[in-house]
Amino acid sequence: MMQVVRKFAGTVLPGIVKPLRVLWNEVIGFMFLVLGVIFGFSAWRKYKEFNGDFASLLLLIMAGFFVVLMIGYGLSSFLRARRIGRG
Repeated sequence: MMQVVRKFAGTVLPGIVKPLRVLWNEVIGFMFLVLGVIFGFSAWRKYKEFNGDFASLLLLIMAGFFVVLMIGYGLSSFLRARRIGRG
């Protein structure tokens, strides 16, 4: 009986886990891209409000950093999902 269960798990589970991993990476990638766009609008507002002092420069740099970080992680997650899907 245990051999049947092991054979079933070894045959069926990889076929279920792989699409779930792809879907998970795509959902996470989408969420981070959305966060990147939101931070992008915030960075654009900070750029428009920039008046040359150190505080506004620091806010602009931080907003830009988070835009690059979120969009980079989102794209990385989509590429990882593609790599998992092909492999």
